[in-house]
Amino acid sequence: MTYTPVTPFRRPINAALLNIQPQTPPDRPTEGVNKWEVLRELATARQVFGLTDRDMTVLQALVSFHQNTTLGDSGAPLVVHPSNKSICERLNGMPCSTMRRHLGHLVDAGVLIRRDSPNGKRYARRYGTDKIAFGFDLTPLVHRFREICDAAEEVRAQAEKFHRLRETVSLMRRDLAGLSTYGEDCRPDLAIWTQFSDLAALTARDLRRKLQFEDLEKLELVLHKALELARDVLEPEATTDLSISASQNEQHHQNSNKDSHDFEPGLEDDQKIVSIAKPKTEAHPASEDNEDGVTSANAKVPNLPLGMILRACKEIQLYSETPIRHWHEFVKLADTVRPMMGIAPTAWDDARRSMGLEEACVVLAAMLERIADIRSPGGYLRSLSNKAAVGEFSSGPMIMALMRKDAA
Repeated sequence: MTYTPVTPFRRPINAALLNIQPQTPPDRPTEGVNKWEVLRELATARQVFGLTDRDMTVLQALVSFHQNTTLGDSGAPLVVHPSNKSICERLNGMPCSTMRRHLGHLVDAGVLIRRDSPNGKRYARRYGTDKIAFGFDLTPLVHRFREICDAAEEVRAQAEKFHRLRETVSLMRRDLAGLSTYGEDCRPDLAIWTQFSDLAALTARDLRRKLQFEDLEKLELVLHKALELARDVLEPEATTDLSISASQNEQHHQNSNKDSHDFEPGLEDDQKIVSIAKPKTEAHPASEDNEDGVTSANAKVPNLPLGMILRACKEIQLYSETPIRHWHEFVKLADTVRPMMGIAPTAWDDARRSMGLEEACVVLAAMLERIADIRSPGGYLRSLSNKAAVGEFSSGPMIMALMRKDAA
């Protein structure tokens, strides 16, 4: 037969049927396509073509009637002609009316063509060496394979972009919640921390829903402005220098002044940026002395919650057999870890006198997180003690730098 029918049997013709013909030239490409591969790609991009998962199930059943794995690699016709009963059996008993409706969707999407016989029946007949088949033509799957693959890649790219944006919003929400907790301790006089905490809670609730890409972009913009405001309040001078901080780039600097207090200047830059908040001091009863000989009247209680410190300093917790829940447990653990870090007792005593016992333990835990970058832990601790003695040091920037590193 030299003529290829266009109109379906006893069905009206529409614009979709006419548009399929130019997309399906009579000459097939020389190379074929794997029928299961084209099905997988089309399943990924099904929404681009206006198809549902049920439509793809019906198409998969039709493709299974083609005996070859590769479509279009030989002269075999791409027209399958199963009966409605056979199709429904392969669809696990789908009603015939439902199956025909999904077939109509496939035809309208241009991935399937009806080749109806004069009486509307589906069959194949041989005339000598020629075989004529009437049924469903799978040729569009071969000719539109590249288009289908491109659409599938675009869908995957958009899904990856959506996933990255959702992760970014989740990390920003976590940072905002941590900064609001820290800000309430540092600057309890400001009311913005409650607003930031509420924003973080509302964002967490929104992330439990199925958000669109535009919704995530709006959340990212709101969280970005809130984080900038929080950092401006906590680090008024540091925001312009964070991007060039040597500690952020993990740079190692050689100190040419080799004295007994040799330390790494790169780690000092965290303290040079700015002190987030001057720690509040609490006077302990003057009659009580610490068991290490440090008078508690000069002790300073850190202005950081113990929970935040433990979230930022995970290495020191590896040396504890039980979870750390109280400050006295944290102090006892720091005394255990200090000799392992090579810090002399005299340097440790100086740190406790100038910083306070708890503050010195926080600094030691933060140093342990970056012990590989510190050439002389004892010398580095002495330099921080000297700054603390004149009121130019706080452990806040060290902890916040570690939290930013974990969030990166």
